[in-house]
Amino acid sequence: MTILIPSYEPDVRLLNLVLQLQTFKLGPIVIVDDGSGPEYRGIFETAEAYGCTVLTHEVNQGKGRALKTGFQHIKEHGPQGGVVCADSDGQHLPHDIRSIFETLLTQTSPGIVLGSRRFTGKVPARSRFGNAVTRSVFSLTTGSKVYDTQTGLRGFPYAMLDWLCQIPGERFEYEMNMLLTAHKEGYEITEEFIDTVYLDHNESSHFRPLADSFRIYLPILMFSTSSLLSALIDFGLLFIMQYFTHNLFLSVVAARLCSSMFNYTVNRKYVFSAGRNSKVRKSLPKYFSLVLLVLLLNYGLLYFYNEKLIIPLLAAKILTEISIFVFSYWAQRRFVY
Repeated sequence: MTILIPSYEPDVRLLNLVLQLQTFKLGPIVIVDDGSGPEYRGIFETAEAYGCTVLTHEVNQGKGRALKTGFQHIKEHGPQGGVVCADSDGQHLPHDIRSIFETLLTQTSPGIVLGSRRFTGKVPARSRFGNAVTRSVFSLTTGSKVYDTQTGLRGFPYAMLDWLCQIPGERFEYEMNMLLTAHKEGYEITEEFIDTVYLDHNESSHFRPLADSFRIYLPILMFSTSSLLSALIDFGLLFIMQYFTHNLFLSVVAARLCSSMFNYTVNRKYVFSAGRNSKVRKSLPKYFSLVLLVLLLNYGLLYFYNEKLIIPLLAAKILTEISIFVFSYWAQRRFVY
């Protein structure tokens, strides 16, 4: 078993963590210096003197890249007992790291073990809010619940290292992408509750609220944009067809087929990264099976709103699209791409 610690501009807490972990004798410790600079070299040299392996990025490349650097090194040089990742700022206590280590040993099939915080006591507002949002996003996109999606304390079996190196993302979004991809590919996600520790109001965190939140939520934003453009095409064609044919069913079908081809192409190439590598002959039939289901839902809801509730067509169409948006996103990520 190897302990992997990505680190950027650390302080003495990194060295304290190393010394405490060594008393447990869990296995070798690999630290990735993610471009901290020469003023921090003394800390990393001390860690090396303590027996740690230190890998160095010349410039800051992000937490995701630092983790991948560590995974690649462990895959090539480390023992084949799995990896436990922990942060270097003292927020992950040694006994909690050991708990993840012990849970990994009991696994019967490959999966991710998360050290999940309860967020009790004095938790910085941005941390509490940020995790609540990402928890909701994860639940929305997968239909599953993970209490702490932002935890850096994670355990993986050796068999998952190749997979971990292929997950997209170079910075904090990598950890969210990992969970989303794990769910899609059927890896079990196990949570072990750990102590919630925030030192100095989490001032040591290098998480950038705007830039990194944008990266984390980018898949949702891209899907929303794709859906909006598709909806505009759908709206336009619906009204044009209805004007000329006065046949609601024909208008709905024609508009949805055209907008669906646009939506499939955009989502496959730009929204769901795994879709770029999926073969059209596999994803296209699944997509249009979903389109057929959504089409029936679309027509049924539109008919109900427009014909039964006597809601004007424009307002009825808006209500219909809102109703099926969440279902469509979840189904495409889960079953199509």
